[in-house]
Amino acid sequence: MSDADTDREFRRMADAFIDQANACIETSAKENVGMALLYAASRFNAFVVASHAPSIQKFDQDRDKAIQFFSAEYVRMLEENLDDYKRIYETGGEGPTSQ
Repeated sequence: MSDADTDREFRRMADAFIDQANACIETSAKENVGMALLYAASRFNAFVVASHAPSIQKFDQDRDKAIQFFSAEYVRMLEENLDDYKRIYETGGEGPTSQ
């Protein structure tokens, strides 16, 4: 799979999760939906790390590296997305009402 194909697939999956989150905010507070997404991401990524560890020793060895990696990626992505929303304000727009 090419980098462009991988990027398209990544964005398609992200959009599917966002669509589901937007459906959830019809019946739940957007803050709760955001925290549920964050929990789900952490739960799934813990599964990914565990699935690559054939033993408890390897799991323990990889744990801190995984926390650092996923934490850094979350901060990078959050900063990128906050910058995107900032541009909306800078061009005279108002804050979003939905994702």
